[in-house]
Amino acid sequence: MSTPATGAATLAPRRSSRFVAWVRAWRAGLVPYDEVADAIAGDEEHLVADAPGTWTDVPLGAALPTLAKLSPDEIRLVLPAPGDPRGLPGPGDFAGAALVTGEAVVAGGLGLIPEVRSHTSGSGDCFETVLWRVYPLPANAAAASLSLPGAAEAEAELAAALAETTAALTRLDVAQWRPELAGALAALRRPDGATDLPPGFDPRARRLFARAAVLDRVLALAGHSAPGGAINNYEAQQRDAALRPLTAACRQALVAACNAPLRP
Repeated sequence: MSTPATGAATLAPRRSSRFVAWVRAWRAGLVPYDEVADAIAGDEEHLVADAPGTWTDVPLGAALPTLAKLSPDEIRLVLPAPGDPRGLPGPGDFAGAALVTGEAVVAGGLGLIPEVRSHTSGSGDCFETVLWRVYPLPANAAAASLSLPGAAEAEAELAAALAETTAALTRLDVAQWRPELAGALAALRRPDGATDLPPGFDPRARRLFARAAVLDRVLALAGHSAPGGAINNYEAQQRDAALRPLTAACRQALVAACNAPLRP
């Protein structure tokens, strides 16, 4: 039977992670340009605002040539959070917007942040448009993320945080008020092969991305109160404290996987 956690775990990973992985693979010559925009967007409409040389919002595919001279290592994923701005190139409009959104792309001298806009059609159907807003950055912006943990370190940290969090949630008897969360965390010990990276990433990066991408969605679910008010304020504080280390480890795992060295 499908549960809320099951649904959360099948949603697409963060849009910035898809952007970085596929654009890096393209710049490494491992995937053709014609496939990149569709792979990033999936079933959504993706537009780009404020891209160099443009005067209006343009389709994602039309803006990608702006990045055609960059090497893969100049394209980096950053997933900052309040109190943890790692990977950002310093104070400014880009850093402020990235902290609010919680995800961003550093691409040479440009920063891109996805803004999700919800729309309702005349027939009542709801759909979303993703607008990538472009910001100018200092020339050495990509270097800020080079000191972040690599895939091996991030994988070890994620495994340790998952074990610690599962034990903490067991002590809190999370299954009594959030059974689908406990079950989803247990299931994450098995990597999700349906969530994958493009060609060029090694098995460790693929494994790390698969696990972290699913876990990222489960943690988004965990941030919401249980249906029917089954969780009180004290329980919410205990839950948040238990999940905080895992949330941080998950963000760094996604960053490490998407920024990992590429191989032909």
